[in-house]
Amino acid sequence: MEKKLIIIVTLLFFLVSCLETKKTIDSPNFVFILADDLGYGELGVFGQNIIETPNIDKLAKEGMILTDHYSGSPVCAPARAVLMTGLHTGNSPVRGNDEWKERGDVWSFEAMFKNPELEGQRPLPDSIKTVATYLQSNHYKTGMVGKWGLGAPNTNSIPNNKGFDFFYGYNCQRQAHTLYPSHLWKNKDREILKNKIVDKGALKTGADPNDSKNYEVYNQNDYAPTLMHNEALSFIDRNKDNKFFLYYASPLPHLPLQTPKKWVNYYRKKIGDEKPYIGGKGYYPNQFPKATYAAMISYLDEQVGEIVAKLKKIGKYENTLIIFTSDNGPTHLNQVDIHFFNSAGIFVNSKKTVKGSINEGGIRVPTIATWPKRIKSGTTSNHPSTFYDFFATVSDIIGKPSSYKNDGISYYPTLVGKKQKKHDYLYWEFPAYGGQQAIRINKWKGIKKNLLKGPSKLQLYNLNDDPKEINNLADSYPQIVKKMEISMEKAHTKAKIKKFNIPVLDEK
Repeated sequence: MEKKLIIIVTLLFFLVSCLETKKTIDSPNFVFILADDLGYGELGVFGQNIIETPNIDKLAKEGMILTDHYSGSPVCAPARAVLMTGLHTGNSPVRGNDEWKERGDVWSFEAMFKNPELEGQRPLPDSIKTVATYLQSNHYKTGMVGKWGLGAPNTNSIPNNKGFDFFYGYNCQRQAHTLYPSHLWKNKDREILKNKIVDKGALKTGADPNDSKNYEVYNQNDYAPTLMHNEALSFIDRNKDNKFFLYYASPLPHLPLQTPKKWVNYYRKKIGDEKPYIGGKGYYPNQFPKATYAAMISYLDEQVGEIVAKLKKIGKYENTLIIFTSDNGPTHLNQVDIHFFNSAGIFVNSKKTVKGSINEGGIRVPTIATWPKRIKSGTTSNHPSTFYDFFATVSDIIGKPSSYKNDGISYYPTLVGKKQKKHDYLYWEFPAYGGQQAIRINKWKGIKKNLLKGPSKLQLYNLNDDPKEINNLADSYPQIVKKMEISMEKAHTKAKIKKFNIPVLDEK
């Protein structure tokens, strides 16, 4: 009897193992492509008329456009933290950019090169698990290329300690302020590049801004986006016999204005004469700023096309979920003419409503999902979704609930045309640019600004009728305002890092 019981238990274990293996085999690969500061209106499929993005547009035609998809935050680090952890910024440990400047001269390329402990942003806590950790535990090979920004080299919060088997790119988002850096990181080691360290600033006094020789120093040998792209292609190749997750966090088209001449020359002919940008404190000078910015986006588009081609070549495209999106809205700096390009698209192009703002132009991002095996081509969804839903979506697709706490709701049903559960609300808080808070409930959007100065009255907008957020309807709908106030208070928890606190939110 005991022998029969052992045989039965063994068979059951074998059957369960087979079912788990089958589920893993049927699950897709995941490729998440995150552009940097790409505006809602900067892709052809989202209405762009100057910049050409044929590969991304084709991706949209072969999959689904998510018209109402949101970043987790209006700037780099917190948006990436929300994506990786599935926690919105009312719960996330990272709620703003924090350059951890008490360490020393953290803005000097030279100082960071000499002392890597000056690199990187403040780390995620050891207790925090990422979507990469989850996939790694479910037998996926996990790789990241691009910009990390969630923990310095001397901390436990580097990609290889947060779920990634392979990493190549910028550990530090400040380092990404040059696309010809002194080094990149390959896993836990620095790879020294054939580039000189060039300080940011304006052209030398007396230098002719129309002489191309005066800009040569800003375009060197090893272009980081190309190096990282090649590593991404190699990662896919190495794992063609495995299930894999590739997090492709491109630094394009974030400033500085640097990109291969082929595309710059193309847009010089298309755009025509323009005024040079002679530089300043923040970024390098550029002779053809409009042409270069357009070129950066078209180069990213070219890279997306090569990722798709690689997946098709190894026979993985049909069963790979590709998400293409941006970490936040377009830059508010004048090196990029957001009015000329209509970068915010259907939203408002202004310094107060794009990157750094919880207005739609700062947090609603152009998003495409393609998975030929599951997603019907040429489809569109206006289901409100966000970065913190990605973790939940992945675990839903895998079929194994995550034990890690997160705030997301899977949008897998939307992708495959099934009934979709909706959020009670989407929530953001941002302890910079004056202190901001936002909430979306169905068609309604609530915004509070200047919270670092004290209490702020909620502004209410009907996004169906007013996507530009011009007509404040708060006085006309007090019941909706009250509901939003209650939900915003519920969503907020006090930040553990002092810099991320908004004191007025903790006084209630």
